[in-house]
Amino acid sequence: MSETIFAPAEGWRVRILDLSGGAEDNIVEEVGGFPDLIQANAFARAYVRDSIERCRMAGLSPAEVLKAWFSFGEDAEVLEAGDMGWRSANELDDFAAHAATPMERDWRAFDPRRADDDDAED
Repeated sequence: MSETIFAPAEGWRVRILDLSGGAEDNIVEEVGGFPDLIQANAFARAYVRDSIERCRMAGLSPAEVLKAWFSFGEDAEVLEAGDMGWRSANELDDFAAHAATPMERDWRAFDPRRADDDDAED
């Protein structure tokens, strides 16, 4: 196995991609500072889950939900994680077929920037 389970020196990073093509190179931002791959993967998964739900409208079929997501949504990828990084392609059909719970959409719970905000409030 060529991937490492150890975090890069600055921590794991997740790249957010704009599927509508509105951002340069489709990159919206990179979120860094994830202390472990589990948290980075959970953030990426919840972020995409939330993006799909924002594209879901009443009466749309799963295929129509995916079409809307590919046109207007945002994808996420864990950088430098190789095969150990979460991939949206593995779960898109299930996400489109089944609406997410609020907990499944809560990417903010995994966002390392939130810890910085909490520190500032103290």
